[in-house]
Amino acid sequence: MDDAETLRVYSRDAGLFAVLPRAIVFPQDAQDVASLAKYASENKGISLVARSAGTDMTGGPLGESVVLDFTKHMNRLAEVGDGYAVAEPGIYYRDFERETLKRGYILPSYPASREICALGGMVGNNAGGEKTLAYGKTDRYVKKIKAVLSDGHIYELTALDRSGLENKMALQDFEGEIYRRVYKLLEENYDKVRAARPNVSKNSAGYALWDVWDRRTFDLTKLFTGSQGTLGIITEIGLNLVKPKKHSKLLAIFLRDLTPLPAIVRDVLSNKPESFEAFDDNTLKFAIRYIRELIGLIKPRNAFTLGWQFLPEFWAVLTGGLPKLVLLAEFTSDDERDIDERAKTAETMVRRYGVKTRFARTEEESRKYWTIRRESFNLLRYHLKDKRTAPFIDDMVVAVQKLPQFLPELRKILDEYDLLYTVAGHVGDGNFHIIPLMDMTKEINRAIIPALSEKVYKLVFKYGGSTTGEHNDGLVRTPYLREMYGEEIYKLFEEVKKIFDPLNIFNPGKKVGGSINYAMAHLAEENK
Repeated sequence: MDDAETLRVYSRDAGLFAVLPRAIVFPQDAQDVASLAKYASENKGISLVARSAGTDMTGGPLGESVVLDFTKHMNRLAEVGDGYAVAEPGIYYRDFERETLKRGYILPSYPASREICALGGMVGNNAGGEKTLAYGKTDRYVKKIKAVLSDGHIYELTALDRSGLENKMALQDFEGEIYRRVYKLLEENYDKVRAARPNVSKNSAGYALWDVWDRRTFDLTKLFTGSQGTLGIITEIGLNLVKPKKHSKLLAIFLRDLTPLPAIVRDVLSNKPESFEAFDDNTLKFAIRYIRELIGLIKPRNAFTLGWQFLPEFWAVLTGGLPKLVLLAEFTSDDERDIDERAKTAETMVRRYGVKTRFARTEEESRKYWTIRRESFNLLRYHLKDKRTAPFIDDMVVAVQKLPQFLPELRKILDEYDLLYTVAGHVGDGNFHIIPLMDMTKEINRAIIPALSEKVYKLVFKYGGSTTGEHNDGLVRTPYLREMYGEEIYKLFEEVKKIFDPLNIFNPGKKVGGSINYAMAHLAEENK
């Protein structure tokens, strides 16, 4: 399709940018994707950008040529078994989980956008979320990928032992060439590649070269997961799943003062929560403002009763007594006594800092807090009139033990600007989502983006962190990869891109070759 309205819709994701494509296609199957890749390789100026739900906040699924939407046709769940599933990239996560739960399993790396995101984006970004603290990110669960590469053929990627790797490298075709060249690159740069891994709990910046080869196992799924469709286009994913714990208990911690935050994080983590999340007072204010919609999202058995449960929040808004930060520590186990012991110990420890705490008394009350955390971004996106969400410093991550030094310096930088912003994220991972609310029709606000990004990311690099724990690079953070990793590693990223995609047909300008000038030139000018 290439009508003006369709192109306009696909020129945007959930981020800041507008890039007008030339055409939108809806592939029916992997062979359609292969045909498109072959066509692009034979026709100069054609590039392909894979897109699923379009919930990305980085400009990752935006491109100037052909965008492939997988949600219309390539959305099938091929198989669900005991502890595994096979699916196409266009399936929405909510539909995927509904089917896996019938067998008692979930994919625990789902993000906060779980109700609107799709599986292809989760794999493309190496998504994480509230359960990542205990279960890890998506790359831990991807066991097999089928992908179309730049020669227009479909290949299967999976973990190989040394014998399997040697068999692949012996092939005298494009596949064999890829294995030979990637192996050579990683073997010749083995120590520097492994040293380049950021010292954080999770990372989606750059290509995860350090996870591909450990001199025992060679696994290209680790490279493709998180690559944002820049190396090839994924057409099918095989995943391992986990059984969720039978019981859970949610401890809410209310901080009026952020000074004890690092110590509270340390004490709560010592009791091994499955999730440890946070949202700030601005997020809570917006949740109260849109209370009717929030209750609709929770879908309680009794809306009136749930409304009463929001009375403490209403009163806090009226009296100005809102906490600066709400922390949610979820403890899970198949043994209820184990949950009670760990949760109560955590509560006792954090109360030493003079903070208020509350255990959620019902499942609906727990969902109240989780829905505020998960849905706040979407509520903001759809309701702001004179401002819009501006995710450009939205996914920084540093090691938890460095928070006492990092957070005061971060606040000092943010205070230099007259910004309204919300803070949420995965405090147990040291991963913060800071979303400014800005009027993008004003040039003075647009100019803040590169200036503030530069200052914040220099601070992140000072503390050995990553620009993105789970949202990925896209247009908004690709320009900072060279500074984050250094020239040598960045050149290895470039070489990997050339190995897989010598003609630069797959999602150009992401991961390598991006620039802040291009990104700023494609900022959307309206508050939508």
